[in-house]
Amino acid sequence: MGSKYTKRYTEEFKRDAIALLDSSGKTVTAVARELGISSESLRGWYRRAKADRGECESGELTNAEREELKRLRKEVREQQQTIEILKKATAFFVKENDR
Repeated sequence: MGSKYTKRYTEEFKRDAIALLDSSGKTVTAVARELGISSESLRGWYRRAKADRGECESGELTNAEREELKRLRKEVREQQQTIEILKKATAFFVKENDR
């Protein structure tokens, strides 16, 4: 997922970059060049911020929805493992009782 040279930016930096884009009236490319970042990164952050504010019609998930989805998927995996263990235990006890 991305090269080992990918820079990590703080949430504060991303918020400031988005605020600058909103307030300056400049293009994504111009603001990105000023900040020394890729326009793809800035465009992605901006899209995600708009989605989080409910301003995006693209069907993109908000960060909160993304976190909930991750949590629910983990919960489902754990429940599926529990079900498998219970099935094996049930089969074992059924066999034991048939003796």
